[in-house]
Amino acid sequence: MALSDDLERIATAAVVYAAPGERVAGILAAEPLSAGRVYLCAYESEDEHGWLALDDDARPVTGRALVREVASLAALCELAEETAGGGDLPALRARLAELRETEAPEGIEEAEEAAAALERALRAAPRVATSGYLDELGAASRRLERALGEDARSPFAGALQQSAAAVEELAADVERHHKGPLD
Repeated sequence: MALSDDLERIATAAVVYAAPGERVAGILAAEPLSAGRVYLCAYESEDEHGWLALDDDARPVTGRALVREVASLAALCELAEETAGGGDLPALRARLAELRETEAPEGIEEAEEAAAALERALRAAPRVATSGYLDELGAASRRLERALGEDARSPFAGALQQSAAAVEELAADVERHHKGPLD
């Protein structure tokens, strides 16, 4: 079954858990290392929001640690996608092509290929957040950084480290506003 079909199935199931005046606002799919696929459903109403994690059988997840892991993994994947290639990969690729045409610096082809590889690593929505996907984005980002002459530190890794507080806040919000009981 395709991910889009799974998301539609989960969206239908998630509606059952909506309170009056509340709607399902979005669904993120994740496959944490500790479990199978889990869907993090976002709910919103005029003045509130809530979350509910559903397993692949559309049953509410009750494990606090698993819910936090899913929220963190989904957030990290979103941030990694937004940060990859400096946050604007199409503009970077256009600038590299321009440099190749106007100045032809040494190593420009390697940088262009690394940028193209990173673009291929970025998956179109909908996609499943996994640690493997994070690793793939990290490796492709690091290859691009090195091709651009950034050997000492990784701006991509630094950006993800700086986002730790935001990831933690999202996980805490999901936990605080989870629609079901958590163990």
